[in-house]
Amino acid sequence: MNEHLIVSLDLNDMTKIKEIVSQLKGLVHYYKVGSIPFTYFGSEIVTYLKNEGCKVMLDLKYHDIPNTVARACEGATRMGVDLITLHTSGGFSMLEEAVKATLIIAERTKVEKPKLLGITILTSIDEAHFNDLFGDLERTLEEQVVFLARLAQSAGLDGVVASPKEIRSIREACGKDLLIVSPGIRPAHRAVKADDQARVMTPGDAIKAGVDFIVVGRPIVKADNPAHAAQKIVEEIEHGFRENA
Repeated sequence: MNEHLIVSLDLNDMTKIKEIVSQLKGLVHYYKVGSIPFTYFGSEIVTYLKNEGCKVMLDLKYHDIPNTVARACEGATRMGVDLITLHTSGGFSMLEEAVKATLIIAERTKVEKPKLLGITILTSIDEAHFNDLFGDLERTLEEQVVFLARLAQSAGLDGVVASPKEIRSIREACGKDLLIVSPGIRPAHRAVKADDQARVMTPGDAIKAGVDFIVVGRPIVKADNPAHAAQKIVEEIEHGFRENA
């Protein structure tokens, strides 16, 4: 079982999800539940994964007024998820209120506090699209990611979600204790299209850059043999650690 791999279950078929989780049992421990499966199945999918002994990254990317996000994080904490995502662009107050809410509700309900992860810039956005979105912002895309990572850290979040291209810069700016979770991971062992990801990297290179968790979806869940695909990615992760040693 690899503690650095999170498999994204962006599917609207519960039978297929259960088949994949069954095939990956003993190999994968973390699963990402995003807006697609959560909209279709609600807390049922979280309950199912927890009953299977899995850890859950609830990736709903909360972004609203501080009170709304705080209450949503309370509900996610009660649900028993392990990682919660929220947009750093919601601002310091929103992030800080989320941190406070999860601490209080975890203590009150005697559950383990989930780790909060701040979304920086989505991996589907490249430099050209970044300029379109943010206009004449003086910071580059990478500088903006680092700025948002520092914001998340200052508000008390446990980590950030960022493309693997910015891992080294975040590490340099925020140190080794801030968790970094990177989507936009594509395996090196075979040709896999980037789909709608713009800033991508192989598992081994992401590990060497200093990532804590990599998120992989379609290269595993769309594979003819998900277990084989996951195993190959685990081997790439292990190779990255050996090269770092």
